[in-house]
Amino acid sequence: MTTTAPHTDLGKAPGPMAPRRPRRGPGALVRALPLTPAVVLLLLFLAGPIAYCVYIAFTDLQLTGQARESFVGFENFTRAFGDEAFLNAVWLTLVFTVLSSLLGQNTLGLALAALMRRASKPVRTLTGGIVITAWVLPEVVAGFLLYAFFRREGTLNAILDWLRLPSQNWLFTLPILAVSFANVWRGTAFSMLVYSAALKEIPQEITEAAEVDGAGGWRRMWHITLPMIRRSIGTNLMLNTLQTLSVFGLIWVMTRGGPGGKSQTLPLFMYEQAFQNSLIGYGTAVALLLLLVGSLFSLVYLRLLRTEV
Repeated sequence: MTTTAPHTDLGKAPGPMAPRRPRRGPGALVRALPLTPAVVLLLLFLAGPIAYCVYIAFTDLQLTGQARESFVGFENFTRAFGDEAFLNAVWLTLVFTVLSSLLGQNTLGLALAALMRRASKPVRTLTGGIVITAWVLPEVVAGFLLYAFFRREGTLNAILDWLRLPSQNWLFTLPILAVSFANVWRGTAFSMLVYSAALKEIPQEITEAAEVDGAGGWRRMWHITLPMIRRSIGTNLMLNTLQTLSVFGLIWVMTRGGPGGKSQTLPLFMYEQAFQNSLIGYGTAVALLLLLVGSLFSLVYLRLLRTEV
């Protein structure tokens, strides 16, 4: 009687093995221990206040004349969307953001970075020093400087009078344009630094080849420079937008949101409702809506950056 050995495919290459899942043992917990203090601090000083603000937004909490707050649901939010002053603040916030951030700081910062790349070293040092000095000034100091520049007896009207041109009270007639210009003057340095770093990463051979092919400055900028730094543009736009949405001190010093609410953006409207009218619940609801606006801008920018990969 003969026995047959079990059949084995020794000549065949072994098939792909299923990947093994890493076992999580005590070592994973030990490695996570150094992160524990940071997580606790984030929960205590970031997540905790945000959660409390969310709760306050659904109450009628006031600073004075109230023993205890009560839960009112979405009443503060429906009140906001029916408030003409709130809708005016939303519109002015969008105008302020588009003028001073998307168009002003972004465009001027890119232009300065491109021009300084070809300028001599003394010109780069002088220009960079002036622009960065405006950026490092405290917001309140910058507000007082721009207030002195735009006021009726200020520097701008003195220059216009010297040139025999008509002058006006800019903070009364065009307040949102005045505060937008002030934010551009103060915040352009950040965009300039971001774009200066991005332009340095463009290989010199590409621009030289475009020059040999006869491409002018505008064609090189549109077809070579902008596509190669598009991720820096998206990142800069997102950071500038979020910073501009939260500007308070600059506008408060220059106009206090006036005259007649013509420069009252959402941060100023929120402050007025919460601390001047003592409506903490309503003001907190406005703050959450402002947070929602910033989140929507961030999602749009992140979506655009993701599609460019």
